[in-house]
Amino acid sequence: MTSDDRTPPPASASDIIGAALGGAARKAGLDPAEDASTQKVVWSAMGGWRGILESVLPSLAFVTLFTISPEPLILSLGVSVGLAAVFTIVRLTQKSPPSAALGGLIAAAAAAALALFTGRGADNFVPGLITNAVYGTAFLVSALIGWSLIGIAAGFLMGDSTGWRSDRRKRRAFRWLAIAWAALFFARLAVQLPLYLTDQVTALGTLKLVMGLPLFVPLIAVTWLVVRALYPRASTEEPASQP
Repeated sequence: MTSDDRTPPPASASDIIGAALGGAARKAGLDPAEDASTQKVVWSAMGGWRGILESVLPSLAFVTLFTISPEPLILSLGVSVGLAAVFTIVRLTQKSPPSAALGGLIAAAAAAALALFTGRGADNFVPGLITNAVYGTAFLVSALIGWSLIGIAAGFLMGDSTGWRSDRRKRRAFRWLAIAWAALFFARLAVQLPLYLTDQVTALGTLKLVMGLPLFVPLIAVTWLVVRALYPRASTEEPASQP
């Protein structure tokens, strides 16, 4: 049998996860292999002005209208979902991938449907609470078992695969980055869950906004800087060739 006849080995779980995480990071503009400033990377990760508006306006509209007039609940929920629908239409007209464009709208509609079904405005925030619990657990477990999700994604993007695991410095840095991300998600959960359980909708919505982008941005910046420090560009590592 010639080498051309050999089938490639099946992809490992780390390769599959790395490709998924790395692909998502690359689409968000978080590719450490590219030469970009930290400011540009963070701005790209937020999605620019449109991303900021998409993250803030639906929740802000819901909290504001609910605070002014809790009843009828459908009013505040309808405006919130309506804004998400407008952003989705804008994305689709600009040829964004349907999955990316529809994701936010589906999440907003599902949350609103749950709140209407139960009659509790606080239930509009249940998907966010679940997301924080799932993401926090995933990052923490990955750090504890030595397969940091940050390391897996960075390894894929930098062509290092699982090589980072044999480098003590990289392994330690990626472990602490994963723990930092887990801490962010669990901090949100720890603050917001008691408010949800006591039905403090206005405080819950306000703190969701406060603990959203303002905490996400600095952690994205730190993650980017650490990965770039661990994988310096070849041009900065290799001395210029002499004529």
